[in-house]
Amino acid sequence: MSDKFLTGPSPHILGGKSISSIMWDVVIALIPVSLVSVLYFGLHALILLITSLVSAMVIEGVFMAIRHKGFKHAGVIFDGSAAVTGLLIALIMPPTAPLWLVVIANAVAILLAKQAYGGIGNNIFNPALVARAFVFMAWPVIMTAWSNPLGLGNWFADLTTGATPLGGAEASLLEMFLGNTGGCLGETSALAISIGGLYLLLKGHIDWRIPVGFIGSAALFAFFSSQFSLYDVAFNLLAGGLLFGAVFMATDMVTSPTTKIGRLIFGIGCGLITMFVRKFASAPEGVTYAILFMNALVPLIDRYTVPKTFGEVKVS
Repeated sequence: MSDKFLTGPSPHILGGKSISSIMWDVVIALIPVSLVSVLYFGLHALILLITSLVSAMVIEGVFMAIRHKGFKHAGVIFDGSAAVTGLLIALIMPPTAPLWLVVIANAVAILLAKQAYGGIGNNIFNPALVARAFVFMAWPVIMTAWSNPLGLGNWFADLTTGATPLGGAEASLLEMFLGNTGGCLGETSALAISIGGLYLLLKGHIDWRIPVGFIGSAALFAFFSSQFSLYDVAFNLLAGGLLFGAVFMATDMVTSPTTKIGRLIFGIGCGLITMFVRKFASAPEGVTYAILFMNALVPLIDRYTVPKTFGEVKVS
């Protein structure tokens, strides 16, 4: 697919980045996180990743073939967008998630959260997060069944029941930074997430304002709500899906604002809502709901932050 995707207010300048090249760069950025998940959670994590990736591409291909009554447009599965969705869904699943659950999640993401709106570039909400919210509400026990990391070299061992740092598990900041702790496949290693995020920043595929606004507002909230504890700040940034959400979910170009100030506002909103849920709600994590809520506000944010046309006169 060679279509160019514009993500800013007018005037537009045609760039050389295609949707396909951007999507496959995101896949590359997700490789460090995927590798760490396999290193710590073993063979089942690898099977989960492959199953999710393949099912996303197959579901999209079959849908396109049915929609266009032939396989002429089924090649869209190779533009990378379905692959990104499949990997993201696997990485926001617990290590013990059954394979049928990721297939259902991908069906929800591709069919209901993406194609129902008209396909890539038209969806309002992040498809992977819509899928996670759906399966979490439908199968909450499965989605909160955490396991302890197996440790390097024990890839064929059985996973044992555990907890996440947000759920009360004891883990040092170093373990949380490296990924040696319980959690969803892609959220445990801040180091791997940072490597992928840096790659996307250097390639120019994400705007620094969203992750900085997200992480910065969350850090300030944690600092002032914990009586100025720097440990609490570090813990809240490293625990749960905050970093993964800030780097790979909130920065989705389709469901985030088009203006620079709008993206900063969007990121700040995500961070504050995430921390509010962690602090005052019964659920230990709020990243999914924070980003989806801010997705719904994107049209409003764009409306009030898009620069006025030169010479525009407001008629009262």
